[in-house]
Order: sequence, then C-alpha cells, then structure tokens
Amino acid sequence: FQVFKVEVLMNGRKHFVEKRYSEFHALHKKLKKFIRTPEIPSKHVRNWVPKVLEQRRQGLELYLQTVILENEELPKIFLDFLNVRHVPPLPKAESCGSFDETESEESSKLSHQPVLLFLRDPYVLPKAN
Repeated sequence: FQVFKVEVLMNGRKHFVEKRYSEFHALHKKLKKFIRTPEIPSKHVRNWVPKVLEQRRQGLELYLQTVILENEELPKIFLDFLNVRHVPPLPKAESCGSFDETESEESSKLSHQPVLLFLRDPYVLPKAN
C-alpha cells in the first residue's frame, strides 16, 4: 500500500503525518457531515504507475488545501487528522483608529497562519532532464 507524507506548517513549526489513502477517504466521509467538501481523488486506481500516483498525490494535496481555504474554522476531525492540537484564534479585525497605547502587547501581535503547501520551491524551475 502507498503512504502519503503530509507536511504541516503551523505557527512556524513543521511536522509530518503519514496517511494512507483509506485514511483520507474516511476523513472525507466524516467531513461531509459538517462542511461542504471538495472532490476527493477516486478510490480506485487502475494501475499503479508513477504518473497516476503523482496525480493522486496532487489531488489529495489540493483537497487538503481547499478544505483549509474554504473554512474559517476547521473541524476538529480535520485538525486531528493533521495532528494539530491547538489553533490560536485569529485576532478580530479592528476598526481604524483603535490602535491606542493602552492595548496589551499580546492582542496587537498578529498570528500568521500559512495555508498553502509547497513540496518544492515554487520559484525555482525544475531541472530539465
């Protein structure tokens, strides 16, 4: 069987989770009950050639990214799947002119939450064969 290694970057920390396709499929079935889910790559693969496997990998990557992009609040089952224990709440948008000196240092710090995953540097062209 094939295992997909998922790179998770959260608050500057990186970790990896390894998941089989069946685990993605089980996640998809659970998520459908709570959110509108994107298409998941087909469960059935006719042949296990590298090109087909790469298409499946890209499809699963797109699936995860779409769930993240389209949901302000991610369901707990999704976070558990990615082995993310705690998601800090995003600071509420503040109206202009509310940046006064009395604001606590903590609440004025922005938290950055990267959403897209690149397995290679997107700005470097692949080497020609």
